[in-house]
Amino acid sequence: MSQNLSKYLHKEMDKEAGINHSYHRTKIVATVGPACDTYDKLLELVRAGVNVFRLNFSHGTHEDKARIIEYIREINVKEPYNIAILADLQGPKLRVGEIENGSMEIVPGDILTFTCKEKVIGNKERIYLSYPNLHSDVKPGDKIMIDDGKLEVVVTEITAGEDVKVQVTYGGTLYPKKGLNLPDTAISLPALTEKDLIDLEFIIKQNVEWIALSFVRKAEDIIDLKRRLSEAKSSSKVIAKIEMPSALVDLRNIVIQSDAVMVARGDLGVELPPEKIPMAQREIIRKAIHRAKPVIVATQMMESMIDRIKPNRSEITDVANAVLEGADAVMLSGETATGNHPALVVQTMRKIIMEVEKTEYRYNREGDLKPQPKSPSFLSDAVCYNACKIAEDVSADALIGMTQSGYTAFILSSYRPYSPLYIFTKVKSLVNQLSLSWGVRAFYYDEEVSLDDIITDQINILKERGFVKPGDMIVNTGSTPIQLHLPTNMIKITKVD
Repeated sequence: MSQNLSKYLHKEMDKEAGINHSYHRTKIVATVGPACDTYDKLLELVRAGVNVFRLNFSHGTHEDKARIIEYIREINVKEPYNIAILADLQGPKLRVGEIENGSMEIVPGDILTFTCKEKVIGNKERIYLSYPNLHSDVKPGDKIMIDDGKLEVVVTEITAGEDVKVQVTYGGTLYPKKGLNLPDTAISLPALTEKDLIDLEFIIKQNVEWIALSFVRKAEDIIDLKRRLSEAKSSSKVIAKIEMPSALVDLRNIVIQSDAVMVARGDLGVELPPEKIPMAQREIIRKAIHRAKPVIVATQMMESMIDRIKPNRSEITDVANAVLEGADAVMLSGETATGNHPALVVQTMRKIIMEVEKTEYRYNREGDLKPQPKSPSFLSDAVCYNACKIAEDVSADALIGMTQSGYTAFILSSYRPYSPLYIFTKVKSLVNQLSLSWGVRAFYYDEEVSLDDIITDQINILKERGFVKPGDMIVNTGSTPIQLHLPTNMIKITKVD
């Protein structure tokens, strides 16, 4: 054991005392809101099984977000967890303006006029929409969905005054501030709005681990955000939210350019015909795993538990199916942000995940993801691929990787190994960042001695913390020579003394 190993063990052993090491490999993302925005409530959710906290920048102030970020960071210091923070940008959210008397009934056949030029109080004559390009983007026959698809109108005319006349096809109660979806329209608004740019400046200063970009339409949206982060020297990684039909058209390139993707089924479920959603979800997950990118399944996973203590049977199956399909993480929104039982929801989701993972889960998927000879990372991919194969063949009790970019962790995770996966890195930001990746437990380690000493240290750290024991079989990956920091290029099998 190296001379400085104790500096890693002392703090971690204090934190790990009494902790049960059983864990769910499919991670849980929970949205923070009024129901869980104190230190004690956040800690309760972490203990229930949360791995990543989502901060929704559609709501709340920067002061609120800064306070929550401080609480999460405090948890990471005081408790035996590495919790990641995901900042979710609002994106070009299109909304209805104010409505007379707070609401208005509309019925099929009604003719309404949408205006984007002046903020009128809405009535049967004119209704304001927060979309300055509406008149130039839509055309007669285009559908406009309102309030998550509860209401539907069809464009009938673009007036000389640049108003948009529509006819109601599915009516109901129209409330102010409700969102719009335009499934037939190519929206010309930029992916990053003025509000997003202000929020992004704040987010960059907070050094969060993940930033989610809403309403991604094409790979260039991701490239633009990553350029801004690079110029700001930010280490935050980017999640592409797939929630528009145009994103599905450019899905391959979006996945390649992103660091992770989210199946954002809220808006996607309004924009697409409902029968298309299950296969779209499967395709997004498949492509993300193929590119070794973490993938989150989100929206309404356990929505009935906002006010109930048990989920609907369909919600239980929905979570289980997302796990079976191979999602890295499943996400809770209103269930934890505004629900009556945030911790109970997380506990219930965790139980579903663990039941699937101990029964029907398909581990060791490396056969589906063979290294591609034309890939620039082919050699390291081949090493990681064979490390997972060897771990399966010898029934390894641990599979260990080292990384500085996160790539080795992402590629090993994408094979969904049955052997517990432990990642060591000298990059502190990665330790929490990797909490989003399936099966990964990450550790900070910055020694650079000999490769044999590093492997010995890694095994001893895991042994001292109770993750491995004498007689266990370990498969290590790494790179040599150490000082060159090359991509992963070696495998070693060790039996724990």
